[in-house]
Amino acid sequence: MSGSVNKVILVGHLGKDPAVTYTPSGAAMAKFTLATNEVFKDRSGEQQSRTEWHNIVAWNKLAEICGQYLTKGKLVYIEGSIRSRTWEDQAGNKRTAYDIVASRMQMLGARAESERAAAAASAPAPPPVERTPAEKPPAPEPPPEPEITDEDVPF
Repeated sequence: MSGSVNKVILVGHLGKDPAVTYTPSGAAMAKFTLATNEVFKDRSGEQQSRTEWHNIVAWNKLAEICGQYLTKGKLVYIEGSIRSRTWEDQAGNKRTAYDIVASRMQMLGARAESERAAAAASAPAPPPVERTPAEKPPAPEPPPEPEITDEDVPF
C-alpha cells in the first residue's frame, strides 16, 4: 500500500450543544463533544464501562447543520479524520489535543426517526385529485386467497 489512511468513525451521544462560530472570512465552525461508551468484562469477570470523550469540529455547511439540528444527548454517527494541535500553557508546558474533523454526520436513534416523521407530517398535504365524470374509481382489491389446510396437502 503506497498511501496512508486517516479515517475515524464514531457513534456516540453529544456531550453539549454545538457552539457555532464564524471565521473572519465567513466560514462556519461548530465544536462539540461526543461520548462513546465501551462495556467489557475485566479479568475477574466484573462488568466494566469506559467512556471516551472526543472533541468534534465541523466546518462550513456541515457546521451550520450541526448547529441547527444537534443538541446535547442526541445519538449521532460522525465520520472524519484525526487532527492534533499543540500549544504551550501558561506554565510553559507543551500541551497536545486531538480533534476529530467531521466530514459526515448522521443523526441516529428514536429521536431522529420521530423528527423525520414530524417533519413529513408538518409538510403541506397534496391537493385532492379531482376526477372527471368519465373516470372510474380504482377497482377494489381482490379478496384474499383461501387458507390452505392439511386436507389440501397431497401427502
